[in-house]
Amino acid sequence: MSATTGGSQSPAMMEEGLIGRFLRATEIDTRMLGMLAALFLIWAGFDLYGLFFKPGDGLLGGQFLTPRNLWTLLVQTSSIAVMATGMVLVIVMRQIDLSVGSVLTTIAVAIGALQVYKLGPLLGVGNPSIWIIAVVAGLALGAIIGALNGALTAYAQIPSFIVTLGGLIAYRGLAFLLASGVTIAPMDNTYVLIGGYGPAGSIGPVWSWVLGLLACAGIVLGILRGRQQRKKFGFPLRPVWAEVTLGAIGSAMVLGITAVVNAYPWAPKVIENYAKEHNITIPPGTLDASGSALCMDGDKVVRCVSGLIFYNGFAIPVLIAIVVGLVMTFLATRTRFGRYVYAAGGNPEAVELAGINSRKLTVLVFTLMGVLVGVSAIISSARLNAATISLGQSNELYVIAAVVIGGTSLAGGIGTIYGAMLGALLMQSLQSGMSLLNFDSAYQDIVVGVVLALAVYLDQVYRRRAK
Repeated sequence: MSATTGGSQSPAMMEEGLIGRFLRATEIDTRMLGMLAALFLIWAGFDLYGLFFKPGDGLLGGQFLTPRNLWTLLVQTSSIAVMATGMVLVIVMRQIDLSVGSVLTTIAVAIGALQVYKLGPLLGVGNPSIWIIAVVAGLALGAIIGALNGALTAYAQIPSFIVTLGGLIAYRGLAFLLASGVTIAPMDNTYVLIGGYGPAGSIGPVWSWVLGLLACAGIVLGILRGRQQRKKFGFPLRPVWAEVTLGAIGSAMVLGITAVVNAYPWAPKVIENYAKEHNITIPPGTLDASGSALCMDGDKVVRCVSGLIFYNGFAIPVLIAIVVGLVMTFLATRTRFGRYVYAAGGNPEAVELAGINSRKLTVLVFTLMGVLVGVSAIISSARLNAATISLGQSNELYVIAAVVIGGTSLAGGIGTIYGAMLGALLMQSLQSGMSLLNFDSAYQDIVVGVVLALAVYLDQVYRRRAK
């Protein structure tokens, strides 16, 4: 016979206990941890696949894990991430917005036509007020469309699914009429910087490091502030080692991302043009096609390993997405409006009994969604330096998928902003990776659909286990 005592646990049980204690002490969201693990596996998988079928200078031998691709991935994610932050509140309230892609197209075409056909001839091309008027017009149009969707849902009692499904069709037709079926271009030179267009669309390495260090300081101060608040109201405190670990992990991630975006150089032709415009001397050197710098080999400008080079740093649309994420997180978690939204989604009957005007709340949430679609439309059209009627095609699917993958429950009442933004990055990683490896578009659609269905299934499994 054998007896099992408390002091004779197996190594596996001890290891599991250590992991469990670590997660409890640090209070890390296990779902977010799982999403990060899935994201890194996707990145590694694409890069390893590229090692065998499309070799490059990536971390694992492919073309995915390179500064250039990761920088581009962050820029591409920005538009979807911004809309996903608003969609979280819409779905938390047990509503849906299927029109965001078509609304994005309509707003992009409208502000494109405003710049090209109205403001340019009226004020003169390059007038510094053009981009400001265009941005304000885009945000205002988004707010109006969002308010209309909300009013039809809240006061006309039409289900949001039907309202926004109709909008998906109608707004795309409106965009076609506004554009007359043609591409509207080019945009204002200052306006396009919002989308990260050209070398001036990024803030450069120095300011990127400054922002990175400020973000690290913000993480540390946030942890200290949280500890003070817990102590003030008598809540349990995390162990000091756990808070140091959280600060170190957060800071390491920020500095790592900063290092990656600062490692992506300008294109050689862009460097050459910039040097000519600013009378910068290109140093002498020897031709080396593998280099990213520029040198003078005799009287020819050639690529070389060591020479004149500039790096991008954080792109402006990425910074916009980060700011929107922080503002929306504050709105959702630190304001009365945010608490009412989650309460309305969690228990609508109790909200009505408490005297909260749920109809007004619905209109406000849809209006906010419209404004955020306006922000995304500005980013997308500025990045493309054009407005086309296909600009927001299928964006509603990627936004909803990102939100659901990020942990927002379709049953309402549960969802996080950071989870939706991480979901947007995961969805864009799938699309970007498959495009990079020349996967047929049909396979890309299949993968997106399967991932969305799988995310909903896993969400339901998680909810059942939590209960």
